[in-house]
Amino acid sequence: MEISPAARSELTPQGKLRVGLNYGNFLLVLKDGPGGEPRGIAPDLGRELGRRLGVPVEFLKFEQAGKLADAVKDGKCDVGFLGAEPQRASEIAFTAAYLEIPVTFLVPAGSPIRSLGDIDREGVRIAVSDRSAYDLFLTRTLGKAQLVRAQGIDASYQLFVEKKLDALAGLKPRLVSDAEKLPGSRVLEGQVTGVQQAVGTPKARSAAAAYLSEFVADLHQSGLVKKIAAEHGVRGVVVR
Repeated sequence: MEISPAARSELTPQGKLRVGLNYGNFLLVLKDGPGGEPRGIAPDLGRELGRRLGVPVEFLKFEQAGKLADAVKDGKCDVGFLGAEPQRASEIAFTAAYLEIPVTFLVPAGSPIRSLGDIDREGVRIAVSDRSAYDLFLTRTLGKAQLVRAQGIDASYQLFVEKKLDALAGLKPRLVSDAEKLPGSRVLEGQVTGVQQAVGTPKARSAAAAYLSEFVADLHQSGLVKKIAAEHGVRGVVVR
C-alpha cells in the first residue's frame, strides 16, 4: 500500500502515530504487558499501522469509549480504535468495521424478561456504560425502558447488582462472564445490535481517512485480525 504525502502528513502531524485505545473494551485491549506495553487486538493493529507508515507509535490510554471519541474528534489522537456509531460519525471519519461485538442483556434470577422483545417496556430499568457505542444505540432506539448510566463497564455491572435493576446492557462475551457470578441470572438469546469496531480519525483529515480505509480493506483480505484474535485468545467476536 502506497501512502500519499497528504495522508502521511495527516496521520503523523508530530512525526509519530498517536493511537488512542479504549481500555474499557476488554476484548480489544488486554492488560498491559510487564513493561507497560499495551496488549491486544487494537494495540497490535496500531503497531501494524505504525510499521507500514515507518514511524514510532505512541499509545494514548482511555478508560471509556466516550473519552476516546472526544480525543479523536479534537485531534489529540491521530487514530482511535472504537465503535463506529452515527452520533460519533458526525465528528469522526470511520473505516469499515474490522470486527463486530454482539450486544445483548443480562437479567437477574427470577426475571419476567424472557427475550429481547420484553426489554422495551414501561418500568424496565437498564444499567449501561455511559457513552459506550451500545448506550448511543439504545438511546436512539428504546422508547419506554429507562437507561441508568454508570462510568464504565465494571461500574455498570455494580450498578445493576446494587440497585437491583431489571437488566444490564453490554457486550455479550462480558455478560456471559458476569452471569457466572450471579446464580440464576440469564443472558438473553440473540443480539440487540452489534458494535462495529473500526478505525477513526478526525473528520477533517480526508486523506488519512482514505488511507485507513485501504488499511482495513487489506486487513480483511490478509486475515490478520482473525490471526491476532486467535493469538490473544479472544472469543465471542465476529471478525470481518
